[in-house]
Amino acid sequence: MSAEENQKSGGAIRAKVQKFGSFLSSMIMPNIGAFIAWGIITALFISDGFFPNENLASLVDPMINYLLPLLIAYTGGKMIHDTRGGVVGAIAVMGVIVGAEDPMFLGAMIMGPLAGWIMKTFDDAIDGKIRQGFEMLVNNFSAGIFGGALAVLGLYAVGPVMGAFSSALAAGVEAIMNAGLLPLASILIEPAKVLFLNNAINHGILTPLGLQESNETGTSVLFMLESNPGPGLGVLLAYTVFGRGASRSSAPGAALIQFVGGIHEIYFPYILMKPQLLLAVIAGGMSGVFTFVLFDVGLRAAASPGSILAYFAMTPPNKYVFMVLGVLVAAAVSFIISAIILKAGRSDEEDLGSAASKMEEMKGKESNVTSGLKEEGAENQESSESEELSGKDINKVIFACDAGMGSSAMGASVMKDKVKKAGLDMEVTNSAINQIPDDADVIITHKDLTDRARGKRPDAEHVSVDNFLGSPKYDELVERWKSDQEQ
Repeated sequence: MSAEENQKSGGAIRAKVQKFGSFLSSMIMPNIGAFIAWGIITALFISDGFFPNENLASLVDPMINYLLPLLIAYTGGKMIHDTRGGVVGAIAVMGVIVGAEDPMFLGAMIMGPLAGWIMKTFDDAIDGKIRQGFEMLVNNFSAGIFGGALAVLGLYAVGPVMGAFSSALAAGVEAIMNAGLLPLASILIEPAKVLFLNNAINHGILTPLGLQESNETGTSVLFMLESNPGPGLGVLLAYTVFGRGASRSSAPGAALIQFVGGIHEIYFPYILMKPQLLLAVIAGGMSGVFTFVLFDVGLRAAASPGSILAYFAMTPPNKYVFMVLGVLVAAAVSFIISAIILKAGRSDEEDLGSAASKMEEMKGKESNVTSGLKEEGAENQESSESEELSGKDINKVIFACDAGMGSSAMGASVMKDKVKKAGLDMEVTNSAINQIPDDADVIITHKDLTDRARGKRPDAEHVSVDNFLGSPKYDELVERWKSDQEQ
């Protein structure tokens, strides 16, 4: 097999892994608010919380055992077959919840999509075959029958199996922690983040396991393995001091967005400019995890996004000092190693734009590089690859990315400001690519995601961009829409 064929094969495998990871995280991320609510209630009202209250603390167990798995299963079913799939998914997961002792997040991530797929298959099979007037009867009874059957299956089969599986995973994690090997997880996590597997790892794997541990012990260090903002901060600070050109001038702003805003993707291009910097974030991540484990630091719930503010919100007050110490140690180690690498290679002129493009090719999604990085006079290779709609017919503009949170939200914010200043009456918002609303008129995606978005909404106008934060296409679109409305 030639080198080109190997590269294509590797790219296809990476794309499949990313897509599967995105599917897992898409069940968790829309419900992050509920996870945070649970974490806040736990932090405030349990016996050792800020304001102990027995009545309010009684919310903790029902939320983690019932509410959160039900939300995950509903979201998973809805992703496959809209609200109908979500409802049946919620019914189905009740069997798993009752059939297992631990919170069934992994079970919910199985039963929700399974129920949605079964209902979709059934509805496709009977489409056009139901006698007029019996549609509601068939729809309601089929949902009830399949939901009930799946709940029974979950109770007697899936629940016990998933309970044993969760216990085995928890035992494995505990064994790794007891052996002092947990810091080694950074060897896998930090490089995977650059390939945009961060959401899959954090929300698809670590969050369910962390919630199970947090429910038993009050906190979990697993929430901190991927979300620690320290390693990325160290890289960006090193670029601020030892970088050159665009990379140096943009690094301070990127550091603020990454550390306070929690958008970790923004430092990925800086690493791709010098892949040796993976050593810095790996060492930084390992140092941070070692510090957290040494001082028994953990979060009450997931920190999403991975911001220092979220860390303060989810850390018990008596561990604030050690939490900050772990973040600073990670940043310091990452900074020192990054500085050595950057100083050793200062004769090479960095090209942040090329690194951003490389990241987009690797990840198949948008680059979170600040608008100031776009070189003057650069050719605009972005395009609108579908039939243009008149500005008079556009009511909703959607920015869609893989997770539908950080970068697409930032892009939507930029466009919303431009639309408002132009006096256009349009709704501009963001969405995960798997959850693009049916009433979207214009869908803006990174060029490598346009085909996926078009598959979801072939009737909408699709606009491809290279950079969500610095695209010249935005001004062109606003000008076109404004001109259309004035005609």
